Amino acid sequence: MRPGILFIVSAPSGAGKTTLVHGLVKRDPNVVLSISHTTRRQRPGEVNGVHYHFIDDAAFGKMVEKQAFLEHAPVFDHQYGTSKHWVEARLAEGRDVILEIDWQGARQVRSRGADPISIFVLPPSLHILEQRLRTRGEDDTVVARRMRDAISEISHYAEYDFLVVNDAVDRALLDLGQIMDAARHCYRPLRLHFDAAVAELLRDAGDIR
Repeated sequence: MRPGILFIVSAPSGAGKTTLVHGLVKRDPNVVLSISHTTRRQRPGEVNGVHYHFIDDAAFGKMVEKQAFLEHAPVFDHQYGTSKHWVEARLAEGRDVILEIDWQGARQVRSRGADPISIFVLPPSLHILEQRLRTRGEDDTVVARRMRDAISEISHYAEYDFLVVNDAVDRALLDLGQIMDAARHCYRPLRLHFDAAVAELLRDAGDIR
């Protein structure tokens, strides 16, 4: 059994990242979305351990001290983090794990020794991105802030392995699926697995004349 592969999917707000990620999880039962820990309060309809792992500030702080997060960051006065143990356990089971995080989180993951396959989702244009944000009912101030954040986020595109333009959800989902399928045959994220397999293959090479 091959180990799972860690994937990072990043995108500016409004690019359709969440829709695509949930489409990938639905498409392939071997793919799981990482469930973050957060210090924000549980909202009606949310299930602890399904939507988030809800913990208090003290517990979150202890996890930071123990270096239990692959990445963590404050978002709107609350803390969010990805459990290193949870991710490693899923990968050991042979499950592929998607982290839906921004470029800063992606840098943290890499700095902690992980070697994920990273994908950046781009909007077709800034004009279309702004239209998508406005369809959410956001006011002008919020839209303007999100557009500034989007431009900043997009500026880090070159730090990613793959770029996907989400001009049509079905096409973008197909592109993402093909990237994930190809990654399962890629040496870099599975080097130990492939090294062991090739060593076994060549074990009796000396007997061949």
